[in-house]
Amino acid sequence: MKHVKRFGLSVVTGLATALCCASAASAATATTGAPGSLTPRPPQREEVFDLTARTTQINNVDVPPPGNSQGDELIVTGNLIRSSATVGRFDEVCTTTRTDLTDTSDLQCQVTLTLPGGQITVQGVFAITSAGPGDITLAITGGTGLYRTAHGFIHAVNTSATETQLTVHLIR
Repeated sequence: MKHVKRFGLSVVTGLATALCCASAASAATATTGAPGSLTPRPPQREEVFDLTARTTQINNVDVPPPGNSQGDELIVTGNLIRSSATVGRFDEVCTTTRTDLTDTSDLQCQVTLTLPGGQITVQGVFAITSAGPGDITLAITGGTGLYRTAHGFIHAVNTSATETQLTVHLIR
């Protein structure tokens, strides 16, 4: 689970950081109401911004059989950083859902980003190979407070064992 640990730290930290910070750029697009509705929905804003996530704690739960196997869990927490300032935290749990003989694994991750204005939830599945995680894109599935209508996605790239660069596409 060496690859899983490295990925979990970066992705979780990155996701949390990205979601908790203000947008660097935004674009407004108009949407229409439900079919047959006379009232249009308010425009939705997509905010796209880059952040760094930094892991502070990590733990691995190795279920039988020993080694990388289905059901193993990775639990990670850390700080969300933007411009050298801590803007929130993240909490993540990833479960190994598939393994194969070539040491490739699939992980299902659930992440909560806790920010001053509320929480953002993120989840998805991605593969980890002997070269590490590849292209990681996870869905923003909801939130609370200022983020109660949140959706969109986060793209994560691990830059070290404890840091991940995130590009957040937040729609609310």
